[in-house]
This record gives sequence, structure tokens and C-alpha cells, in this order.
Amino acid sequence: MLRTTSLFRSITTRNHPTFISSATLKCPKVSLASSSLRLSSFPSLLPSSSSNYLKQTVRTLTSSAPPQVKESFAKANPFAFQIIVATLKTSAADLLTQVVAEKKSFDQIDWKRNGVFVVFGTFYLGAFQWFIMVTKYRVWFPTMDAFAKLSFAEKLKHKAGMIDAGKMVLFDVFVHMPLMYFPAYYTIKEFVFGDSWSPVDWVTTGVGKYIGNFTEDFTAMARLWGPSDCIQFVLPLHIRMPFRHCVSFFWTAYVSFTRGAEQPKEVEADAK
Repeated sequence: MLRTTSLFRSITTRNHPTFISSATLKCPKVSLASSSLRLSSFPSLLPSSSSNYLKQTVRTLTSSAPPQVKESFAKANPFAFQIIVATLKTSAADLLTQVVAEKKSFDQIDWKRNGVFVVFGTFYLGAFQWFIMVTKYRVWFPTMDAFAKLSFAEKLKHKAGMIDAGKMVLFDVFVHMPLMYFPAYYTIKEFVFGDSWSPVDWVTTGVGKYIGNFTEDFTAMARLWGPSDCIQFVLPLHIRMPFRHCVSFFWTAYVSFTRGAEQPKEVEADAK
């Protein structure tokens, strides 16, 4: 009888590799729920075919590489995303100004004026401003990347980083905005509204109008962008440009309201 039982168990185990006899399960020295059970102990519990199968399964699961997550468009194409955001934001700010502040209906919208902001948003705010504030700032202010990764408390103790952040603010307020931003805006506006096809006329006429408005434009710019830059240039890098775009939306609305419309010819003549 004992031999018959042993033979039956041997046959059953051989035909069904995953079968474990009741005697094995009742063994007090082995607990399948125990976290200390290792694969090396399975040969004594299971037939070799079952043990090899389990080992191969675990090895496959643990060695499989995690599935790759596709990057978002913004992360994979930051420069292109920057141009799209700058263009849409600038155009939307002008449209909002015309409809809400100036009480225009849709049929009364000055699309030529909106075209000024589309061109300016694409080529200056989208492309050139990225070149200045991302590409060149890394060269001119070498602590920028390391400083941006620090906590606010650590930033206060980082003397070189604080100095570079201050330089960024001064450069933006006293060099970038008055000597690059405004001349570019007035030149593009003259390109859209002007009658001449000469780039020289666009620049000379546009800059001439800017000089006449310099005091008012510079004062308004410094009041907004001075405090804003003090915040922007201590933020983490991935937040800096989105933050600037948020502030720029309201600044663009202001520029649209005060400098967006075409200046009447008689006003230009009086100014001369």
C-alpha cells in the first residue's frame, strides 16, 4: 500500500509540474507565504521542470525594461513650443484689448494691428527672446543653471548666484527692453503699417517714434519688469519662461492699448 501511494504521487507530480503534494505543503519547515523563501529552495519542493519554469519566469519579469513613456511636445520641442505660446499669447492679448478695453465688435477689429503682434510675438518674443534669455544667459551668467536648482534658502547664501541674478535683472531692464525690445517693436509696427518697403525706412521711422515716447515707455516698463524680473530670475529654469509669458500677457495688453493703433498722419506731422 505504501509503495502504491508513493508511485501515485510520483506519476501525478511528473504529469503536472505545478502540483505540490499535501505532505509537502504540510511541512512545518517550509512556508510558501514566507518572505525569506528563495528560489534555491524550490528544487527540494518541486520537480526540476517546475523549478526551472519558475526561475525563468521571475528572471524574465525582473529583467524586462520598463515601458518608455513618450515625452510631451513641450518637453521634446521646447523652442517650437516657445514660439507657439508667444505667438498665440501676444495675438490674444491684443484681441482682448480691442474687444474689452476699446469696446470693438468683431467686425471692427483691426486685424492689421493684430498682425503686428503676431509677427512680433513669433520672431521677437518667441525666437529672439529665447536666444537671449536661455542660450546667451547661460554663457553670460555661468551660475544660472546651478543657482536655479537650489532651494530659496540656499539661493540666499549663494553669493555668486545672487550677483548673477541681479545682473540679469539689470541687463533686462537697462539693455534688453530699452535697446532691443522697444526698437524691434516699433520697427515691426512700421513694417506692417508703413507704406515703404525699405527696411531702412522701417528702422529709422520706427526708432524715431520710439525716441519720442521713450520716457513714458521706459517708465512703464521699469515699473513692471523690474519687480517681475526680481522674481523670475530666482525661479527654477522650467518655470521662468512660463512666468514671463504670464506677466507679458498683461504687458502686451498695455502696449496694445497705448501703442498698438496706427498713429494718425497729422499727429506724426505735428510730432516732427
